[in-house]
Amino acid sequence: MATAFRQASRQSLEAVEQLASGLSTAVVASSVLFLVVVTAALCLVGVGLPLAPAVLYLVHAAASRERDRLSRWGEPVLGPPRRITNLRAALADSTTRRELGWLLVHAPAGSLLGLIGVLLPLMALRDASFPLWYPFLPPRTGSASIGLWTVDTWPGVLVVFLMGVGWTAILLGLTPGMARLQARPGRRWLAPPPGTDLTGRIAELTSSRANALDAHATELRRIERSLHDGTQNRMVAVTMLLGTARRALARQDRELADRVIAQAQDAAEDALKELRGVVRSILPPVIEDRGLAGALSGLAANCGVPTAVDVEVPGRCAASVEATAYFVVAEALTNVARHSGAGAAAVRLRRRDERLLVEIEDDGHGGADEAGGSGLVGMRRRVEAHDGSVTIDSPVGGPTVLKVELPCGS
Repeated sequence: MATAFRQASRQSLEAVEQLASGLSTAVVASSVLFLVVVTAALCLVGVGLPLAPAVLYLVHAAASRERDRLSRWGEPVLGPPRRITNLRAALADSTTRRELGWLLVHAPAGSLLGLIGVLLPLMALRDASFPLWYPFLPPRTGSASIGLWTVDTWPGVLVVFLMGVGWTAILLGLTPGMARLQARPGRRWLAPPPGTDLTGRIAELTSSRANALDAHATELRRIERSLHDGTQNRMVAVTMLLGTARRALARQDRELADRVIAQAQDAAEDALKELRGVVRSILPPVIEDRGLAGALSGLAANCGVPTAVDVEVPGRCAASVEATAYFVVAEALTNVARHSGAGAAAVRLRRRDERLLVEIEDDGHGGADEAGGSGLVGMRRRVEAHDGSVTIDSPVGGPTVLKVELPCGS
């Protein structure tokens, strides 16, 4: 019985979280639907056509956000390979029409279900705990969560408490079904239409998954090698020195023991320093402390080539995305300092909707080659593991421009 209750509670809490996230996309869908209606009305009088591409872009962005949400809570929902912003092509495109149909359904239904899902736990908690704080209320001010009558007697308090129990039962019993109902329009309308050729997208995702596994294995080997060749050797030295100091103390040779203990302390500090370096290479704490802009400014300050940093990224991206962007810039600036012969470099970051754009440019002699052992292959694998892309433009004679796109949508 207890196990079943815990399982039901866990499922209910997960469903409430899904409903809350669905409420956020429903609010976005409602806003975009309003813009679609206004633009369509303006198009009837001939002044809305210039707005159509931007509104279509917002439709695709809202649908893409819902696909990402649904993919987090179940089977992945694949989107189209490209977004159509041309009005005539959009009207002929079945995916765009299906996205508009999803807007019409999800905007009202998703908002209603999400609002109920958010309010239910609050109402259950308020009414179930009402007897605890009712004595502290001023006279004739207490009421149930739905506020239909004033509670001024203890039998009325009991009724409110029973309502809280009822809300809890509804919460445990209905929210999983409500979450599935809220997700149904997206899974029906935003999934690829029947007969769509997904071979290319499947191949792309398969390659991305393979790159993610390769990058993970490479990172584990790097960490293992760093620990084995550096920290482990230092700790072995500390152990040997402490053994020597112990034997010296047994022989009453305090001078030798003090000297060896000092050497052991130095070796332990070196081991700790190397261990900190390995930890920082996994996820640099400077990103958490100073943000991505501050972390990249630190990289630029330590680069051997004068580097300008220009960051326009409102808010924060996922930690893994920020770490990937940091390592990309670190690897690129290392290549600039070692191989390019450049006199200046520039790092630019922009966030465009759900993509983080990273651009590193230098005025060196160019000719960057992924097969030349400059770390570009590892960089590409790390980026593609996040379903991102890398573009390198490095003609002989320069300049070299490295562009990276990373998904960073919520």
